[in-house]
Amino acid sequence: MSRPLAVLITGLAMLSPAAADTVVVTADRMLDVLASRVVERPQITVTDGRITAIGAQGEAVSPGARRVDLPGVTLLPGLIDMHVHLTSDPRFSGYRRLERTDNFWTVVGVANARKTLEAGFTTVRNVGSANYDDVAIKQGIEDGYVPGPRIVPATYAIGATGGHCDRTQFPPSITAPSPAVADGPEAIRAMVRRLRKYGAEVIKFCGTGGVLSKTDSVGGQQYTLAEMSALVEEAHLLGLKVAVHAHGAAGIKDAIRAGVDTVEHASLADDEAIALARQRGTYFSMDIYDDDYILAEGEKNGVFKESLDKERQIGRRQRETFKAATAAGVKMVFGTDAGVYPNGDNAKQFATMVAWGMTPMQAIRAATVTAAEALGRSSDVGAIAVGRLGDLVGIAGDPLTDVTRLQSMAFVMKGGVVFKGQGATR
Repeated sequence: MSRPLAVLITGLAMLSPAAADTVVVTADRMLDVLASRVVERPQITVTDGRITAIGAQGEAVSPGARRVDLPGVTLLPGLIDMHVHLTSDPRFSGYRRLERTDNFWTVVGVANARKTLEAGFTTVRNVGSANYDDVAIKQGIEDGYVPGPRIVPATYAIGATGGHCDRTQFPPSITAPSPAVADGPEAIRAMVRRLRKYGAEVIKFCGTGGVLSKTDSVGGQQYTLAEMSALVEEAHLLGLKVAVHAHGAAGIKDAIRAGVDTVEHASLADDEAIALARQRGTYFSMDIYDDDYILAEGEKNGVFKESLDKERQIGRRQRETFKAATAAGVKMVFGTDAGVYPNGDNAKQFATMVAWGMTPMQAIRAATVTAAEALGRSSDVGAIAVGRLGDLVGIAGDPLTDVTRLQSMAFVMKGGVVFKGQGATR
């Protein structure tokens, strides 16, 4: 073969489109979370990572398509957890965390990312980690080095000096700077810009005290309305959504007035805060399973006594707030604070949500379509719909009659790649 002809053939080969990767998935039933209905005997086609057809079993299948048949299984969209800390392990709480080197937590995050994906959570919002670890893990997942969910990273959580997002467990003789502490509107604006520069895709800040910080009151407000407004304005200017850690009613209300997108925890929200959230369209992300784990395992894990006392004060009250907010029509998303309890056990919260006022379908929608809306990613995730990413998870049986079935995934597909169950390649 002459060299010019070889070059021509090579060039034509490069111009020829690669064969599309198509997989057809069937199951006994599927949850259509957009319409809140069950579809019997579905057939879903995923091509090059996106859903291209939804039909009924027995319809024509593209030649060369791979098949995954899941008898006895209910398919759901890949689940979304809006509040995780992949680089945390609750067995190392309080001062016990100091027993490990700084980069140990990156390794923890890699392991937890895999557990989270295999538990059926194909997208997570990581709202706080040190050393930009969540960005590193996201990059490792996207480049194919490690398996894990799609990550929306916050990097560091921004906080006031001496507040929940500062390090308050040491005496003045020990210097332990918190890189994202900022006070006053202009310093806060600069911090938002800095975190965005290094990979933040959502901004998280501490508007009130918290449970696991040692010295503050759980509900005390830690940023003024002016400071919150500056932070939210700057983040929104950069195209970033904002999550506020807030337990106390006053801090929750000022955060909503400032324009935050989601309120994390929302434990002590009063009637006015609930009404304000509904009026403004603010989402509540309430980690109501945590109380069980913290009180059962916290002392053994090294949680500060002060933190256990605070948890006893607000645990039940948070669940009562969850029930009231759900009844009032506040938009609720699924957020667990995984890392406070073991990552991979995220789905245990579904049963608690149902026990405190949601139907199983409402709880599932909180972790799918509603969470996708809060992320601003309704075109990509949160539903089994044509055009969205091929994120499918499957369980044996019917989660609408027994929501605890969501704790055991039989099948996990993310972006058209099967990571667990029949057809798994990773």
